[in-house]
Amino acid sequence: MTDNTHDPKLVSWVAGAGPGSDFPVQNLPLGIFSEAKGKRRPGVAIGDYILDLNGIADLLDEEWREDFAQPVLNAWLSRGNGAQRDLRARLSELLTDERYRDDVEPQLIGQSEVRMHVPCLVGDYTDFYVGINHAMNVGRQFRPDNPLLPNYKYVPIGYHGRASSIRASGEDVVRPCGQRKPPEAEAPEYGPSRRLDYELELGMWIGQGNALGERIPVRDAESHIAGWCLLNDWSARDIQGWEYQPLGPFLAKNFLSTVSPWIVTSEALAPFRMPVPARPEGDPEPLPYLQTDGDTAFAIQLEVTLMTERMRAAGAAPKVLSRGTAAAAMYWSAAQIVTHHASNGCNLQPGDLIGTGTLSTASDEGLGCLLEISEGGKRPFDLGNGETRSFLEDGDEIVLRAWCEAEGAVRIGFGECVGRVIPSR
Repeated sequence: MTDNTHDPKLVSWVAGAGPGSDFPVQNLPLGIFSEAKGKRRPGVAIGDYILDLNGIADLLDEEWREDFAQPVLNAWLSRGNGAQRDLRARLSELLTDERYRDDVEPQLIGQSEVRMHVPCLVGDYTDFYVGINHAMNVGRQFRPDNPLLPNYKYVPIGYHGRASSIRASGEDVVRPCGQRKPPEAEAPEYGPSRRLDYELELGMWIGQGNALGERIPVRDAESHIAGWCLLNDWSARDIQGWEYQPLGPFLAKNFLSTVSPWIVTSEALAPFRMPVPARPEGDPEPLPYLQTDGDTAFAIQLEVTLMTERMRAAGAAPKVLSRGTAAAAMYWSAAQIVTHHASNGCNLQPGDLIGTGTLSTASDEGLGCLLEISEGGKRPFDLGNGETRSFLEDGDEIVLRAWCEAEGAVRIGFGECVGRVIPSR
């Protein structure tokens, strides 16, 4: 539900927090930052600045102070969405009322002056496969007559990824090595991936969890989602093609997953709720445990750009690879993802990260990875400067962006999720 913190008439006294910013006072995402040689601590993005939550602890609820002295947000997220709403209301007051300016302004630090970190200690990371257009496009490359496997429209498909290699935006992508077997070869070889790819995804941060053996009803599932981020689940397609049967992805994906550093809270996204798109006629209804009245999605716009070494040297603009919407790409909703994850009694914990899987729209303008854009490498595409690409080369930089816009609401953004490919070590 929306409240006075979403009022489009609200204006912060912080410079750079006006229209066009990713971080107006209607957003207030949470993150973890550090200054040079300083400790990691929680902050809130506002305009071009970060508000140090530990630095304004005396202006916040006394019960929260210990949480905001921590180097990760797990303890805070475990308090649930009620505490998030209370914090949001207090921050909105502090950042719009001039009476608090003298106390708050000294605790603002320029975003360009800090290093951002993964906001939580990630105990577990699960990646789903709910982008049906992506599943169809990839399936056609291997099974032209039957691209979707029989279970896809009944069960949200997912796999457990590697939590230790999740990094915040800006981390270099070291080209991974592994076994690969070209079709013409009789035996596999070991070496750097030749088919390195990005994947455009959204990530969900879990707030309150559930006890082992307990399930999460679909009507309650969204209350377990603390917020959202961008997620790039980098993939080595040649390594993946050789290793993924019968157990699925392994070394092809666990070398790095990049997240945007800000947790855009579920409360901030309230003005951008929309009905979940109807399933195509003839598709099966979800099983009863995945059915709910009034399930919602979010009007989130997505974009991917590529900057090559040659573009960088020439001072050229990056190439836009993809533009689309998240709701048009997701076959299963956020609530259904969370409910299914816990439907066997699996215990979700504060700070767990859940990925949607690659989000592609039905049109070519909104494809979420190079495997789709280049049709598995069969159709290299022109970058407009004499270069072509099928997969990523050393020096290439991928930037994911997301934002929300709606009539009667202030635009908010997710920030950037950036990674540049460097040679194998």
